[in-house]
Amino acid sequence: MTEKINIIVVEDDKDFRESMGEYLQMAGFNVTCAASALEFYQKISTQQFFLAILDIGLPDQTGIILAQYIRTNTDMRIVMLTAISSLDSKVKAYEAGADIYLVKPIDFAELVASIYSILGRLEKNNSIIKQQNHNEPTLNQELTQWRLLRNDYTLFTPQGNKTTLTLKEFDLFEKLAWSPNTLVKRCDLLNTLNYEDDELGNRALDALIHRLRRKNEVLLCRIPIKTFHGTGYSFTEMILIE
Repeated sequence: MTEKINIIVVEDDKDFRESMGEYLQMAGFNVTCAASALEFYQKISTQQFFLAILDIGLPDQTGIILAQYIRTNTDMRIVMLTAISSLDSKVKAYEAGADIYLVKPIDFAELVASIYSILGRLEKNNSIIKQQNHNEPTLNQELTQWRLLRNDYTLFTPQGNKTTLTLKEFDLFEKLAWSPNTLVKRCDLLNTLNYEDDELGNRALDALIHRLRRKNEVLLCRIPIKTFHGTGYSFTEMILIE
């Protein structure tokens, strides 16, 4: 299964980078390593990757900037792996598009488990990367409502425009979509996202909502998420979940 999954590790600590790469390879992944942002850009220009593991403190450009580039220009998933555990760093990473934020030191087994939480959660049909064509609307298919596809985290507008969601964005959107036109309380959303009901958790939730709303430009359509200040959020149109 994992022989199809290409991972790029961007880490400037040589010993840690090589040890992580060896462990991931033993876990069955195809691994490419980069010691800097420049190496990262060079390698992704010649090869496609499904997931990037980023250190924040790189010598030439921060992992936050790399995450922003990845989220804007690719469909790669992002694991942020860093020694920085501050609240601001975590929130900035999630705002930039990180799917998971892990703080060093970390057992590599936990890292692999985190990767499978992204890649393997929807693997019941024995496929990680699925052909998407059979799920996409045909040119003749008239869309009258929003569609959320579980197998590849894709959101379609009623007009047929689409965007790919991160794991956390998908979890949040699915929770709202299951109860359209209904207030979903913040505490329920925090629980769905495995966020603590504290300052960090609430800021991370707000950052996710902000990221979803920024997709309006890509979709050429406003995502109908209504804010109930201090209480929660609601998806205000009908949506089909597949």
